[in-house]
Amino acid sequence: MESVGAYEAKTHLPKLLERVMKGERITITKHGVPVAVLQPHDSRKVFNTKSVIAELRDFRDRHSLRGPSLRDMIEEGRR
Repeated sequence: MESVGAYEAKTHLPKLLERVMKGERITITKHGVPVAVLQPHDSRKVFNTKSVIAELRDFRDRHSLRGPSLRDMIEEGRR
């Protein structure tokens, strides 16, 4: 993986993006310290919204704070 400085990355961003589109990974450094990586987008990480919502609901049903409800806390604050 190639490294480029932040100034060079800013100056040559369009060229770097072309290289990334071809599959390269490029590390951007600031004063020699890696701060970011340009890499191709991973299209496999696209999530199905309905399945994510279903997973969140399942998680909510399996986990509880076992404390007062939000309604109880609101009422407590009004007294």
